[in-house]
Amino acid sequence: MDSLKVYIVLILVLLPFRIFAQDAYYLFDKQGKKISYSKLIKALEDADVILFGEIHDNALCHWLELQILKSLEAGKNGSLIVGGEFFEADDQVIIDEYLKGYISLNNFKEEVKTWNNFDQAYLPVIQFVKERQLPFIATNIPRRYASLVAKKGLDTLALLDPEVFKWMVPLPFEIDRNLPGYKPLSGGTMHGHGHGFSLPFMLEAQAIKDATMAHFISIKGAGKQFFHINGSYHSDGFEGIYWYLKKQTPSLKVITISSKEQKDPAVLDKEYINSADYIICFPEDMIRTK
Repeated sequence: MDSLKVYIVLILVLLPFRIFAQDAYYLFDKQGKKISYSKLIKALEDADVILFGEIHDNALCHWLELQILKSLEAGKNGSLIVGGEFFEADDQVIIDEYLKGYISLNNFKEEVKTWNNFDQAYLPVIQFVKERQLPFIATNIPRRYASLVAKKGLDTLALLDPEVFKWMVPLPFEIDRNLPGYKPLSGGTMHGHGHGFSLPFMLEAQAIKDATMAHFISIKGAGKQFFHINGSYHSDGFEGIYWYLKKQTPSLKVITISSKEQKDPAVLDKEYINSADYIICFPEDMIRTK
Protein backbone atom coordinates (compact mmCIF):
# COMPACT_ATOMS: atom_id res chain seq x y z
CA MET A 1 0.00 0.00 0.00
CA ASP A 2 1.59 3.31 -1.06
CA SER A 3 1.72 6.40 1.17
CA LEU A 4 -1.33 8.03 -0.44
CA LYS A 5 -3.48 4.95 0.22
CA VAL A 6 -2.23 4.76 3.82
CA TYR A 7 -3.18 8.41 4.32
CA ILE A 8 -6.67 7.83 2.90
CA VAL A 9 -7.20 4.81 5.15
CA LEU A 10 -6.16 6.82 8.21
CA ILE A 11 -8.57 9.59 7.31
CA LEU A 12 -11.43 7.11 6.88
CA VAL A 13 -10.63 5.49 10.24
CA LEU A 14 -10.07 8.63 12.30
CA LEU A 15 -12.58 11.05 10.79
CA PRO A 16 -15.69 9.30 12.17
CA PHE A 17 -14.24 9.41 15.71
CA ARG A 18 -13.38 13.10 15.37
CA ILE A 19 -16.91 13.89 14.15
CA PHE A 20 -18.38 11.80 16.97
CA ALA A 21 -16.12 13.45 19.55
CA GLN A 22 -17.10 16.96 18.51
CA ASP A 23 -20.79 16.08 18.75
CA ALA A 24 -20.49 14.23 22.07
CA TYR A 25 -19.43 17.12 24.30
CA TYR A 26 -20.57 20.70 24.87
CA LEU A 27 -18.61 23.74 26.02
CA PHE A 28 -20.09 26.35 28.34
CA ASP A 29 -18.94 29.55 29.98
CA LYS A 30 -19.39 29.98 33.72
CA GLN A 31 -22.98 31.23 33.28
CA GLY A 32 -23.94 28.09 31.35
CA LYS A 33 -23.95 29.69 27.89
CA LYS A 34 -22.69 27.48 25.06
CA ILE A 35 -19.45 28.54 23.43
CA SER A 36 -17.37 27.27 20.53
CA TYR A 37 -14.05 25.47 20.75
CA SER A 38 -12.31 28.37 19.00
CA LYS A 39 -13.71 30.84 21.53
CA LEU A 40 -12.43 28.66 24.38
CA ILE A 41 -8.91 28.53 22.91
CA LYS A 42 -8.95 32.27 22.34
CA ALA A 43 -9.91 32.84 25.98
CA LEU A 44 -7.12 30.55 27.20
CA GLU A 45 -4.35 32.20 25.20
CA ASP A 46 -3.58 34.96 27.71
CA ALA A 47 -3.80 32.87 30.88
CA ASP A 48 -0.76 32.44 33.09
CA VAL A 49 -2.11 29.12 34.37
CA ILE A 50 -4.81 26.85 32.98
CA LEU A 51 -6.21 24.29 35.39
CA PHE A 52 -7.88 21.60 33.31
CA GLY A 53 -10.17 19.80 35.72
CA GLU A 54 -10.69 16.38 34.23
CA ILE A 55 -12.73 13.27 34.93
CA HIS A 56 -9.96 10.74 35.47
CA ASP A 57 -11.58 7.80 33.66
CA ASN A 58 -13.53 9.56 30.89
CA ALA A 59 -11.95 8.62 27.54
CA LEU A 60 -13.35 11.60 25.63
CA CYS A 61 -12.22 14.01 28.34
CA HIS A 62 -8.64 12.79 27.90
CA TRP A 63 -8.90 13.15 24.13
CA LEU A 64 -10.19 16.70 24.47
CA GLU A 65 -7.56 17.85 26.96
CA LEU A 66 -4.90 16.69 24.49
CA GLN A 67 -6.58 18.61 21.66
CA ILE A 68 -6.66 21.76 23.79
CA LEU A 69 -3.00 21.27 24.68
CA LYS A 70 -2.13 20.92 20.99
CA SER A 71 -4.09 24.05 20.09
CA LEU A 72 -2.36 26.08 22.80
CA GLU A 73 1.10 24.81 21.92
CA ALA A 74 0.64 25.75 18.28
CA GLY A 75 0.41 29.43 19.24
CA LYS A 76 2.95 29.56 22.06
CA ASN A 77 6.24 29.09 20.19
CA GLY A 78 7.76 26.99 22.96
CA SER A 79 6.61 29.18 25.86
CA LEU A 80 4.37 26.48 27.33
CA ILE A 81 4.87 24.22 30.34
CA VAL A 82 2.75 21.15 31.00
CA GLY A 83 2.17 19.48 34.35
CA GLY A 84 -0.17 17.11 36.06
CA GLU A 85 -1.54 15.58 39.18
CA PHE A 86 -0.97 12.10 37.75
CA PHE A 87 2.78 12.22 38.47
CA GLU A 88 4.39 12.68 41.87
CA ALA A 89 7.21 15.15 42.49
CA ASP A 90 9.78 12.52 43.48
CA ASP A 91 9.53 11.04 39.95
CA GLN A 92 10.64 14.26 38.25
CA VAL A 93 14.17 13.01 37.49
CA ILE A 94 12.82 9.90 35.74
CA ILE A 95 10.35 12.00 33.75
CA ASP A 96 13.11 14.36 32.63
CA GLU A 97 15.34 11.44 31.62
CA TYR A 98 12.61 10.00 29.41
CA LEU A 99 11.67 13.32 27.82
CA LYS A 100 15.34 13.94 26.96
CA GLY A 101 15.67 10.50 25.40
CA TYR A 102 18.09 9.08 27.96
CA ILE A 103 15.91 6.10 28.86
CA SER A 104 13.43 3.97 26.94
CA LEU A 105 9.68 4.01 27.33
CA ASN A 106 9.83 0.57 28.93
CA ASN A 107 12.39 1.75 31.50
CA PHE A 108 10.32 4.83 32.14
CA LYS A 109 7.11 2.90 32.76
CA GLU A 110 8.90 0.38 34.99
CA GLU A 111 10.39 3.01 37.28
CA VAL A 112 7.90 5.87 37.44
CA LYS A 113 4.69 5.54 39.48
CA THR A 114 1.71 5.53 37.13
CA TRP A 115 -2.06 5.29 37.50
CA ASN A 116 -3.83 2.18 36.19
CA ASN A 117 -5.12 3.96 33.09
CA PHE A 118 -1.82 5.66 32.25
CA ASP A 119 -1.37 4.16 28.77
CA GLN A 120 -4.83 5.22 27.59
CA ALA A 121 -5.22 8.48 29.45
CA TYR A 122 -1.86 10.15 29.97
CA LEU A 123 0.80 8.55 27.80
CA PRO A 124 -0.49 10.46 24.72
CA VAL A 125 0.11 13.72 26.63
CA ILE A 126 3.63 12.65 27.60
CA GLN A 127 4.43 11.57 24.05
CA PHE A 128 3.21 14.91 22.68
CA VAL A 129 5.28 16.80 25.26
CA LYS A 130 8.33 14.71 24.31
CA GLU A 131 7.79 15.28 20.59
CA ARG A 132 7.47 19.04 21.06
CA GLN A 133 10.33 19.20 23.60
CA LEU A 134 8.16 20.85 26.23
CA PRO A 135 8.87 20.70 29.97
CA PHE A 136 6.61 18.48 32.05
CA ILE A 137 6.33 19.07 35.79
CA ALA A 138 5.18 16.38 38.21
CA THR A 139 3.18 18.44 40.70
CA ASN A 140 1.63 15.99 43.13
CA ILE A 141 2.94 15.20 46.61
CA PRO A 142 4.20 11.59 46.82
CA ARG A 143 1.19 9.51 47.75
CA ARG A 144 2.94 7.91 50.73
CA TYR A 145 3.10 11.31 52.44
CA ALA A 146 -0.48 12.26 51.54
CA SER A 147 -1.53 8.89 52.95
CA LEU A 148 0.48 9.53 56.12
CA VAL A 149 -1.22 12.90 56.58
CA ALA A 150 -4.66 11.36 55.98
CA LYS A 151 -4.07 8.78 58.69
CA LYS A 152 -2.12 10.71 61.33
CA GLY A 153 -2.29 14.43 60.50
CA LEU A 154 0.14 17.10 59.34
CA ASP A 155 2.18 17.10 62.56
CA THR A 156 3.50 13.63 61.68
CA LEU A 157 5.48 15.10 58.77
CA ALA A 158 7.87 16.68 61.29
CA LEU A 159 9.25 13.19 61.96
CA LEU A 160 10.40 12.69 58.36
CA ASP A 161 13.89 13.15 56.95
CA PRO A 162 14.33 16.80 55.88
CA GLU A 163 15.26 15.58 52.40
CA VAL A 164 11.64 14.72 51.59
CA PHE A 165 10.35 18.25 52.01
CA LYS A 166 11.61 19.20 48.55
CA TRP A 167 8.71 17.13 47.21
CA MET A 168 5.90 19.07 48.89
CA VAL A 169 4.71 22.56 49.70
CA PRO A 170 6.89 24.30 52.32
CA LEU A 171 5.53 23.80 55.82
CA PRO A 172 3.58 25.20 57.53
CA PHE A 173 0.96 26.23 54.99
CA GLU A 174 -2.47 27.77 55.40
CA ILE A 175 -5.69 25.74 55.27
CA ASP A 176 -9.04 27.47 54.98
CA ARG A 177 -11.30 24.86 56.56
CA ASN A 178 -14.38 26.91 55.69
CA LEU A 179 -14.01 26.51 51.93
CA PRO A 180 -17.15 24.76 50.65
CA GLY A 181 -15.08 22.07 48.95
CA TYR A 182 -13.22 21.23 52.15
CA LYS A 183 -16.12 21.26 54.59
CA PRO A 184 -17.46 17.82 53.57
CA LEU A 185 -14.00 16.36 54.30
CA SER A 186 -14.01 17.48 57.92
CA GLY A 187 -15.69 14.20 58.84
CA GLY A 188 -12.79 12.26 57.35
CA THR A 189 -14.48 10.99 54.20
CA MET A 190 -13.18 11.62 50.70
CA HIS A 191 -14.26 10.44 47.27
CA GLY A 192 -11.74 10.31 44.48
CA HIS A 193 -10.17 8.07 41.82
CA GLY A 194 -13.31 5.96 41.75
CA HIS A 195 -13.33 5.07 45.43
CA GLY A 196 -14.84 6.40 48.63
CA PHE A 197 -12.84 5.99 51.79
CA SER A 198 -12.68 7.36 55.31
CA LEU A 199 -9.62 8.48 57.26
CA PRO A 200 -9.42 10.93 60.18
CA PHE A 201 -7.41 13.70 58.49
CA MET A 202 -8.72 13.69 54.93
CA LEU A 203 -9.17 17.46 54.87
CA GLU A 204 -5.49 17.99 55.66
CA ALA A 205 -4.50 15.40 53.05
CA GLN A 206 -6.60 17.09 50.36
CA ALA A 207 -5.19 20.49 51.32
CA ILE A 208 -1.55 19.39 51.15
CA LYS A 209 -2.17 17.88 47.71
CA ASP A 210 -3.76 21.13 46.46
CA ALA A 211 -1.10 23.31 48.07
CA THR A 212 1.74 21.16 46.70
CA MET A 213 0.39 21.26 43.16
CA ALA A 214 0.00 25.03 43.39
CA HIS A 215 3.52 25.29 44.81
CA PHE A 216 5.15 23.50 41.88
CA ILE A 217 3.04 25.36 39.33
CA SER A 218 4.21 28.64 40.90
CA ILE A 219 7.93 27.88 41.11
CA LYS A 220 8.20 26.20 37.70
CA GLY A 221 5.86 28.34 35.63
CA ALA A 222 7.38 31.81 35.83
CA GLY A 223 7.35 33.58 32.46
CA LYS A 224 5.50 30.82 30.62
CA GLN A 225 1.98 29.54 30.34
CA PHE A 226 1.37 26.50 32.54
CA PHE A 227 -1.18 23.93 31.35
CA HIS A 228 -2.03 21.73 34.33
CA ILE A 229 -4.14 18.56 34.35
CA ASN A 230 -5.90 17.67 37.59
CA GLY A 231 -9.11 16.13 38.83
CA SER A 232 -11.95 18.64 38.66
CA TYR A 233 -12.42 18.51 42.43
CA HIS A 234 -8.96 20.03 42.86
CA SER A 235 -10.01 23.32 41.22
CA ASP A 236 -13.82 23.41 41.08
CA GLY A 237 -15.52 26.39 42.66
CA PHE A 238 -12.27 28.37 42.31
CA GLU A 239 -10.95 26.50 45.32
CA GLY A 240 -8.18 23.95 45.85
CA ILE A 241 -5.21 24.61 43.56
CA TYR A 242 -6.78 27.84 42.32
CA TRP A 243 -7.19 29.17 45.87
CA TYR A 244 -3.55 28.50 46.72
CA LEU A 245 -2.25 30.02 43.49
CA LYS A 246 -4.24 33.23 43.99
CA LYS A 247 -3.34 33.36 47.69
CA GLN A 248 0.34 33.40 46.79
CA THR A 249 0.10 35.65 43.70
CA PRO A 250 -3.21 37.58 43.50
CA SER A 251 -2.31 39.08 40.11
CA LEU A 252 -1.83 35.67 38.49
CA LYS A 253 -4.33 35.05 35.68
CA VAL A 254 -5.66 31.59 36.37
CA ILE A 255 -8.39 30.08 34.17
CA THR A 256 -10.20 26.97 35.31
CA ILE A 257 -11.92 24.31 33.25
CA SER A 258 -14.25 21.80 34.85
CA SER A 259 -15.45 18.52 33.36
CA LYS A 260 -18.94 17.24 34.11
CA GLU A 261 -21.15 14.34 33.03
CA GLN A 262 -24.89 14.46 32.47
CA LYS A 263 -27.61 12.35 30.90
CA ASP A 264 -28.25 15.28 28.56
CA PRO A 265 -24.94 17.13 28.08
CA ALA A 266 -26.47 19.77 25.81
CA VAL A 267 -27.92 21.86 28.65
CA LEU A 268 -25.75 22.51 31.67
CA ASP A 269 -27.32 21.61 35.01
CA LYS A 270 -27.79 24.63 37.27
CA GLU A 271 -25.65 23.08 40.00
CA TYR A 272 -22.59 23.36 37.72
CA ILE A 273 -22.99 27.04 36.85
CA ASN A 274 -20.04 29.06 38.23
CA SER A 275 -18.12 25.88 39.06
CA ALA A 276 -15.32 27.09 36.76
CA ASP A 277 -14.53 29.69 34.12
CA TYR A 278 -15.43 27.10 31.47
CA ILE A 279 -17.30 23.83 31.80
CA ILE A 280 -17.15 20.84 29.47
CA CYS A 281 -20.14 18.52 29.62
CA PHE A 282 -19.96 14.90 28.49
CA PRO A 283 -22.56 12.12 28.28
CA GLU A 284 -22.67 10.18 31.54
CA ASP A 285 -22.30 6.87 29.68
CA MET A 286 -19.00 7.83 28.04
CA ILE A 287 -16.41 5.07 27.52
CA ARG A 288 -14.05 4.65 30.48
CA THR A 289 -10.29 4.30 30.56
CA LYS A 290 -9.09 1.44 32.73
